[in-house]
Amino acid sequence: MQGGSADIYKENVLEDLEAREIEFESVGEFLAEIKKEFGRGDEKSVNVTELKRMKQGERLMKEFVQDFKKVARKSKYKGCPLIEKFKQSMNGSIRRKLMEAEN
Repeated sequence: MQGGSADIYKENVLEDLEAREIEFESVGEFLAEIKKEFGRGDEKSVNVTELKRMKQGERLMKEFVQDFKKVARKSKYKGCPLIEKFKQSMNGSIRRKLMEAEN
């Protein structure tokens, strides 16, 4: 655990352990405490961020579409913003071919 609030948390926990103010029965209990302290945050926000970072990469379009749909459903994006995110996420060469197509 390094940096920012993780360093502060680490120092506090170490001091509390040394002073015997806290005690963990198991590693699982300790990990649960860390998850509670540094949880993933608001699930919708996490999915919106994941959607913004999503790129097709080398995946087949059908694989990418399924992954995109899964994340999009959880993000609650709808309509034009979702379409724009999809276009931005797909490979540039495929996007160009689609834009140049007549239909």
